[in-house]
Amino acid sequence: MAASHHLILLVLCLTAAAASAHNITAILDGRSEYTLYNSYLSETKVCDEINSRSSVTVLVLTNGAMSSLVANLSLADIKNALRLLTLLDYFDEKKLHSIGSSSQLTTSLYQTTGQAAGDMGHVNITDLRGGKVAFASAAPGAKFQSTYTKRVADFPSNLSVLEVSDPITFPGLFGSPPASSANLTDLLEKAGCKQFARLIVSSGVVKTYQAAMDKALTLFAPNDDAFKAKDLPDLSKLTSADLVALLQYHALPQYAPKASLKVASGRIPTLASTGAGKYDLTVSSSGDEVSLDTGVDKSRVASTVLDAPPTVILTVDSVLLPHVIFGGAPSPAPAPGPAADVPASAPAPEGSAPAPAPKAAGKKKKKNKAKSPSHSPPAPPADSPDLTPADAPADDAADKVETKKNGAAAAAVSFAASVASVALVVAFLL
Repeated sequence: MAASHHLILLVLCLTAAAASAHNITAILDGRSEYTLYNSYLSETKVCDEINSRSSVTVLVLTNGAMSSLVANLSLADIKNALRLLTLLDYFDEKKLHSIGSSSQLTTSLYQTTGQAAGDMGHVNITDLRGGKVAFASAAPGAKFQSTYTKRVADFPSNLSVLEVSDPITFPGLFGSPPASSANLTDLLEKAGCKQFARLIVSSGVVKTYQAAMDKALTLFAPNDDAFKAKDLPDLSKLTSADLVALLQYHALPQYAPKASLKVASGRIPTLASTGAGKYDLTVSSSGDEVSLDTGVDKSRVASTVLDAPPTVILTVDSVLLPHVIFGGAPSPAPAPGPAADVPASAPAPEGSAPAPAPKAAGKKKKKNKAKSPSHSPPAPPADSPDLTPADAPADDAADKVETKKNGAAAAAVSFAASVASVALVVAFLL
């Protein structure tokens, strides 16, 4: 009898785990009326933010409504619009109509970014006369231009996908400047990364970063405390080539905000990566924490300085020390393995708006002083650092991360974790 009870408990827990894992792009895939919307979910990586939520309502737009929205908007503006259409609560058709004559204020994904002034990231839901349900920004005087059209899909208590007639907007939502127009060193200095800013300027690598900001760039900037660590090797003893390689190692040739890194697994190519897998990073996550493993040390992704697709700047709490330079004698090139599952940016859909196209942790190894430049890859001298990501030494397999369905990794990890937890409980009860 006890064994049967345990089996029932196991089945119920596994069912709950499976239900809580969702993949918004897979759900919309094959629904031709939402092709444009789904494409921008992938391009802006908002899909990863949605898939990481346990209870969420996604308000989707048809191709016609989406085309009107994205016209003349930057990719950063489109991302904010998609976030405002993502509600952090579960609303199915029945719940919407149960609001009655009153209104309900709910939080959107945009509110969580810190970019919203006051309550501008909240959404007002109102049941209008005639049974229509409308959505509007919480901004004073906002008009209810967006109305509920139909149910698309739902997974009770976890994910509801509803079609709406129009986007939700408010004055000031749009107008984000392109990432390439930002003063990179100024951003880094204000974020407490002054030493890193000085290094990229003195080495000339700042030009490499700036050239990539219009294409795709993820920058990991160590904060000033990271350069004060007692066990940090003396970077002043590095050759110019090694210093350039070290700084290129702090950047990825793709757009990978924190939400996307959380569902990544395995090695990620950097701007310094070579075809043999040298200068790759390994990413791992636990809860909301994301860590980067170099093979010499580990660093935590601390905060987001700039998220303006296709560029994201993140701070890290340690200098990333590549094994090729700081790991002692050169190790054999790693056998080819799976690249990290960071979803690659999808190309802008044909005929759409002119938006820019878009692990295991081991014991800490002893850190050594910088070695001979013979360990470093070919890199430009400090006085001519015009290397762009396209020129960085990498073959096709290591230069671009293979894409799976967005959020599939998150679902698999969530499910596996749930199964493991349930198995432990059952073992204990037995």
